[in-house]
Amino acid sequence: MESKNELTSTLHLSTPGLGSSPAGLIDEHLASLADTDRDVISQVIATGGDSAMVLISTGIQKGSRFLITDAVTIGRSTNSSIFLDDVTVSRSHATIEKTVQGFLLRDAGSLNGTYVNNVPTAQEMLKHGDEIQIGKFHLLFVVGNKK
Repeated sequence: MESKNELTSTLHLSTPGLGSSPAGLIDEHLASLADTDRDVISQVIATGGDSAMVLISTGIQKGSRFLITDAVTIGRSTNSSIFLDDVTVSRSHATIEKTVQGFLLRDAGSLNGTYVNNVPTAQEMLKHGDEIQIGKFHLLFVVGNKK
């Protein structure tokens, strides 16, 4: 039995209404886009892992896309490659960098943490369709298979 004075609560991180698999999230997001936007994403997938893209799938910046060819910073700082304007995001929250193995997401010691597919992570190799949560933002990761 919980105390009336209990100050903690469980934060449910999943996005309501979206599919439960990473591929399902991408498919549902792509279905909601205009043909020209789908074409841009298809071109990124066709690079075979040479580049990737992050799509904001919820919130004020929904629909924003960010191409990743080398390394990007994510945060509330206006100097971030991917600027997420909200107090739930640390100034320097995370990075995504291209490695020989693929694209690596690293949390930069953020206050609220970084999640991939609803699991907290300090570091994760990203796969096509992964959902990244940073603060209240949900981002989808798009990349083609390595050539």
